Amino acid sequence: MMNEAELHAYVDDCLPQARRGDVEAYLAEHPEDAARVQAYRDQSELLRAAFAPLLDEPVPEHLRRLSEQSGAVVTPDRSARHAESLRSPRWTWLALAAGVLVAMLGGVAGWLGHAHFQNAYRVAQAVPLPRQAAVAHAVFSPDVRRPVEVTAEQEEQLVKWLSKRLGTPVAPPKLGSLGYELVGGRLLPGNAGPVAQFMYQDGAGQRLTLYVTTENARNRDTAFRFAREGEVNVFYWIDGKFGYALSGTIGKPELARVATAVYEVLENRP
Repeated sequence: MMNEAELHAYVDDCLPQARRGDVEAYLAEHPEDAARVQAYRDQSELLRAAFAPLLDEPVPEHLRRLSEQSGAVVTPDRSARHAESLRSPRWTWLALAAGVLVAMLGGVAGWLGHAHFQNAYRVAQAVPLPRQAAVAHAVFSPDVRRPVEVTAEQEEQLVKWLSKRLGTPVAPPKLGSLGYELVGGRLLPGNAGPVAQFMYQDGAGQRLTLYVTTENARNRDTAFRFAREGEVNVFYWIDGKFGYALSGTIGKPELARVATAVYEVLENRP
């Protein structure tokens, strides 16, 4: 078993050249770990794309004042160098997750009840549906051992659990006629509450995920749309209080065929 730290160092291009060959040889013989490493890379790219616009924003004045009070003066040149470092491939999902966590904790401590906190909350709300769905697909679909929390063998319990957590009935559509069988599902955090993810798989092991959220109830745009996030294709739409996104790495025509069928099944439900 390869050391987890070395796998992350390999993804970050921080591993010494002498060890890279060993890691690559290991991954060639362990497809499960190779898939996990690729998922790390995909997630890193998706998260980098999601937060890239923030890198060009100026340092907020209140943060500049705080840094000056602490003796760590943030100059425009230093800020630019820092932003450039964030664009580096070494800015992985772990660093992003840590940065988001620190920002959230700092926001709770210093901005609670302040306009800056409200602005930060709106930024979090702004992550679009297809990007959320694509990130979730990239993270969980390569997982061989535990791609879902509750398997299809316990579909009844899965439906009851997710329906209770989302506060409304949700259930996975049947896609067997299209060659895709339910693997199971899981609960995920959304922008402002829980969302559901159902996973499907065909006979060749190709996986699709259906992301279901109730966070788009106020969105009046019900158009059937397509987005591409990294290597993940996504068809998404709004239907009443639900937002749906079907994600996969299959070609756009095949994904459109399945997404259309999913849309029709959901539309015809009582």
